[in-house]
Amino acid sequence: MDELSAESLLKELRAVDAERARRAADPELEARVQSLKTFQQRRFAASYADLLANPRYEAATRFFLHELYGPDDYRQRDAQFARVIPTLTRLFPAEVVDTVAKLAQLHALSERLDTRMAEHLRSTDITSDEYAVAWRACGEPASRQRQIELTMAVGESLDKLTRKPLLRQTLRLMRGPAQMAGLGALQSFLESGFDTFRAMRGAGEFLSTVRHREDTLARALFRGDASALGQLP
Repeated sequence: MDELSAESLLKELRAVDAERARRAADPELEARVQSLKTFQQRRFAASYADLLANPRYEAATRFFLHELYGPDDYRQRDAQFARVIPTLTRLFPAEVVDTVAKLAQLHALSERLDTRMAEHLRSTDITSDEYAVAWRACGEPASRQRQIELTMAVGESLDKLTRKPLLRQTLRLMRGPAQMAGLGALQSFLESGFDTFRAMRGAGEFLSTVRHREDTLARALFRGDASALGQLP
């Protein structure tokens, strides 16, 4: 990764920090953001209930559910991104750093869009209709498409990593140095992603299914069709 790319990603991570600070100063907005994230996780689980019930795809679906769509606090991992991108690229192989960079971009974009949507929500009690209204009010179709493309890019990168026979051993050997360097959360993400995608034995069908459903949902929501969200538990 060149210096310009590293600086660009650092700017995105700093933007996430700024949004968190702004939300922390507005407890009601923060509460709506967290409710939004929980709603989106429930939506993803409902949209992919069939994949969660499929032994081949269950683990990968749960990985996406918790690492990309969940309400978990990623501040520790973000701080580690900020450290590894400009200063510690020598610790991880180049293709691993590229995967981390894609995830950082996705996370920064998702945080910004979540804040924008939460600003259009009236309360933390989110219905499908209210979600669809907030989605349209937020707008930014190009950003939504970019969000889907980055999600696919993260999955495709993890899938490619599994085709490198020595990489899993390399990751295992990196566990100690990563912990010493304060990169434990990042290391855990990489190992979990590698093992999950390797066990799937090819991610093509999984990723094409996610792309198709997310594209279809985004188009429906921009039309104002809340029924596309389905029945949420």
